[in-house]
Amino acid sequence: MNGNTIFRHHDTAVLSVTAVDAPVVVTSAQFDEQLTATYERTNMRSGMLSRLAGIQERRWWQEGTTFVDGAIEAGAKAIAEAGVDPARIGLMINTSVSREHLEPSIAVKVHAELGLPSSCLNFDLTNACLGFVNGMQLAATMIDAGQIDYAVIVDGEGSRPAQESALARLSGPDATAEDLQNEFATLTLGSGAAAMVLGRASEHPEGHRVIGGASRAATQHHELCVGDYERMSTDTKGLLVAGMQLASDLWEDAREDFDWTDMDCYVVHQVSTVHTGRTAKVLNLPSDRIPLTFPTFGNMGPAAVAVALAKQAEQLTPGDRVLMMGIGSGLNMTCLELAW
Repeated sequence: MNGNTIFRHHDTAVLSVTAVDAPVVVTSAQFDEQLTATYERTNMRSGMLSRLAGIQERRWWQEGTTFVDGAIEAGAKAIAEAGVDPARIGLMINTSVSREHLEPSIAVKVHAELGLPSSCLNFDLTNACLGFVNGMQLAATMIDAGQIDYAVIVDGEGSRPAQESALARLSGPDATAEDLQNEFATLTLGSGAAAMVLGRASEHPEGHRVIGGASRAATQHHELCVGDYERMSTDTKGLLVAGMQLASDLWEDAREDFDWTDMDCYVVHQVSTVHTGRTAKVLNLPSDRIPLTFPTFGNMGPAAVAVALAKQAEQLTPGDRVLMMGIGSGLNMTCLELAW
């Protein structure tokens, strides 16, 4: 297939990947308790978040701390672990879906707080839950082209405002069963942060090479999940069906260039038990090679794949083949292979 479906990188490696956990644990049982009256009035059963989605709890940032603080902490941690001189970082991308305001970018605050040089290009890159993987691909392209020596990708997500707002609406006397279904996905979200430093593989043999991957779009489904500052409305079933078709199409398109049938680790986007199970079945992936974070952290948006990789990193050994699999509302999907 022509265009950007298949891509390969030649001299880029992941030097570090880090996660920062939001400290406040909020259980699904707590959400159910707040919605008890609505469940009873609408004849809906409680426990759907844990029973159907498999999400037992998620995290919130403390009052006075934001997702931006998390992104800054994760970025500083990643730079320190990579052992890179911040003065040589030529690119900093923030991929957060969460936003405090429209202008300026979240990236400028992260750039300033990390003490990055004025020569370091910085901006936000948003593409729903696919943003972090897109940021990696862009950074690797610039490193391969010799434009920069190092890049840092950050992502911080804060689900607390959206979930508090949703719970207030859904616990009200006018909330309907349809309202619960439409905003169910909002209650599956979680807060957290992640960061990654990438550099030139030829200068860092200890790094984990970025091999390449495939991307595919199905933007006819752009209305299935729509979110703003106040709420996220999702056709959960429609999104699952369309997402699985997109994944199957991408897998088939990439078959001639990549053999992903026997990877050592599949780092899939962390959505729910249903989504993960269906992905494994459709693509014939061994479930014991899919690390999970959503049961205790929820769906952390674009940070989710990076957080899952960071938490799995200690279990990986040199030579392991790792496939990062991101999918974002809209719909867009990218699979990105790493050689650990």
